[in-house]
Amino acid sequence: MHLCVAFCLVIAAAVLPVSAAGHPLTMNDVNGADLSGPGPTTRAVVIKAEVLLDRAGFSPGVIDGRAGPNFAKALRAFQRQNALSDSGDLDAPTWAKLVETSTDPVVRHYVVSAEDVRGPFVGEIPDSFEQQAALKELAYTGPAELLAEKFHMDEDLLSDLNPGKPIDRAGTRIVVANVHRVPPKAEAEKVVVDKVERSVRAFDRDGKLVGFFPASLGSDEKPAPSGTLKITRVVHEPVYYYDPKFRFAGVNAHRKLKIAPGPNNPVGTVWMNLNARSYGIHGTGEPIKVGRTYSHGCVRLTNWDASTLASMVKKGTLVEFVGGPLLAGHGIGPGPSEGSEIRGP
Repeated sequence: MHLCVAFCLVIAAAVLPVSAAGHPLTMNDVNGADLSGPGPTTRAVVIKAEVLLDRAGFSPGVIDGRAGPNFAKALRAFQRQNALSDSGDLDAPTWAKLVETSTDPVVRHYVVSAEDVRGPFVGEIPDSFEQQAALKELAYTGPAELLAEKFHMDEDLLSDLNPGKPIDRAGTRIVVANVHRVPPKAEAEKVVVDKVERSVRAFDRDGKLVGFFPASLGSDEKPAPSGTLKITRVVHEPVYYYDPKFRFAGVNAHRKLKIAPGPNNPVGTVWMNLNARSYGIHGTGEPIKVGRTYSHGCVRLTNWDASTLASMVKKGTLVEFVGGPLLAGHGIGPGPSEGSEIRGP
């Protein structure tokens, strides 16, 4: 199936100050953050809003404390769902409705476990398929990446909340985002992929929105499909196969390659196959780039969002692509990674 390799165009998110007072960010800063009065929104407020959105089913992608495009998308979806002005800005009415969704602390302590630091880890994930194919597993690069992904966080934020702490040592008490890590029980009757907004929405049989996720999908050169497709299968821990006859840009392999499963596999930890050859919805080893880069046709989510969506869908679930251009010559059809495929481990 299709590998959605990111183009180089990245939409930069605005980096917010460490905290309103300029001191290192603390758990109390975030849990006690409040939106009041005019002026710049503090990083603690954005982190709190991101966690609340994540818990309410409106994923901001990576929780990083940055008021970037994915944060705005999630806010806009939340605002529409709650009959608020859909500005995408964190205004007072939106904040008031957000804090009503949960009274639990938005960050909490977590003790690093022996399993978190056991590995196996890969010191560095190489860029080339040829080098990736030589690895036995596309594993995490270390405990920091594993823990950040476990709690839907950016590694920099994990570090900022835990300055000087040995995150790679079992028994270390750290501060993490208090996200729900058990997938919701909702069942999606239909999934809508918005190619203009670059987002994915899941709706139940009553038309209720049960999940919102930012996504990377398509480009002018390699657009995503249009029309309505179906999910044909869900593959967890997918193995990626590359066929050189496809001739991906930048891939010089002259033989077929098998890339092992793992969170840094080219299609992440889960693949939802669509009934258009080479197209699917999948995870990624680079969650910070989701929604901020283009793909080569597929729908790319963070690994945790892909896992959440996979828990909602089944064989036959409808996937409707809306907005954006049609594929050249067809509503659906062979995609840019024809000759590649996805299999179970």
